[in-house]
Amino acid sequence: MLWDDFVNSHWHDWRGSGREEDRLEKETWLRRFMQENGITAASLPDPAELRELKKLRAFLRELIGRIVAGENMTDDQIGMLNDWMEKAPVYRKLTRAADEAVSLAYLPANADWTQSMAEIAASFASVLANGETSRIRICDNPDCLWVYYDDTRNRSKRYCDDKMCGNLMKVRRFRAKKKLSAPVQANPDAP
Repeated sequence: MLWDDFVNSHWHDWRGSGREEDRLEKETWLRRFMQENGITAASLPDPAELRELKKLRAFLRELIGRIVAGENMTDDQIGMLNDWMEKAPVYRKLTRAADEAVSLAYLPANADWTQSMAEIAASFASVLANGETSRIRICDNPDCLWVYYDDTRNRSKRYCDDKMCGNLMKVRRFRAKKKLSAPVQANPDAP
């Protein structure tokens, strides 16, 4: 999904080193993000557009934090999300596929970052409108903070990746449990 790829552009080292990286400032990451997500902007964002992208990311991250905590969005937050989406219009176009099926497409009216930010906001709003907020998650690894959409049938996914964060947290729990159950050794030098 467009919105979670965008929000995760602020990367944290899941292994706990404390390193983090703002990938919106990395040209190679931005170009890949644009290509993989159909971003219509003709060029990389200028400094003013980059500041707006970071504002949108922080806003979405705040909303996600509220949702994950079980809190409702405020009317002001809904209004702000609407403001982001209203910044760029779309037009409708009926298309026909090879199998003769027709579908309605919503195409961006502009090829710029304002349009792209509106599309990012709309992709998040779509999840909200479909009532799937219970599937929005933040990885249980406190070092990771990766945002993801839990598409499992029973909605029980706790980590962004079971092989990386899931295994790391399992090892951490094992070591903490082992440390607690280790016998206390008496100090032979004590009086």
